[in-house]
Amino acid sequence: TEESRWDNRLILFIARGAGLGLLPKAPGTWGSVGGLAWTALLLTMGNIWIYLAGTFIGFALSIWICGRAEKLLRKIDPGEIVLDEIVAVPMCFTGLLATLHVGPQLLLQPETWYWATAGFALFRLFDIWKPPPIRQLQNLPGGWGVTADDIMAAVYTAVILQSAWQLID
Repeated sequence: TEESRWDNRLILFIARGAGLGLLPKAPGTWGSVGGLAWTALLLTMGNIWIYLAGTFIGFALSIWICGRAEKLLRKIDPGEIVLDEIVAVPMCFTGLLATLHVGPQLLLQPETWYWATAGFALFRLFDIWKPPPIRQLQNLPGGWGVTADDIMAAVYTAVILQSAWQLID
């Protein structure tokens, strides 16, 4: 039906990160850039609880949407699906944000961009390298396998960033 075709197009549009996953090179990296934008949007709300809720809801939606997109594309974890990267990036900064005042002003501080760059680079490293158990999480069924490895890469990143913050502070 026309309605289900529209639904399928919407699922693929979201799973592909509004087209980021269709860019010709490094779709996961472009998806991670989209994740930085999602992080900034969550920060503008000015509340750690909204940030955490947006992160959690993003994970839940990613599992469902990425699972549907895999079925529509008839491929397991295709590179063009980048919603998993987008929703995982905010998790990279949860440890730091628990110790800082969350709000739009945080985006204006120069040191924020150093931490954002470090978090982005670490997340991409773990997402590409996939040390245990990240690689094994990809074997989970459907959207769980698409999203769980990125969540774990974000957890690794968050632990390293928080540890570095503690050493510097």
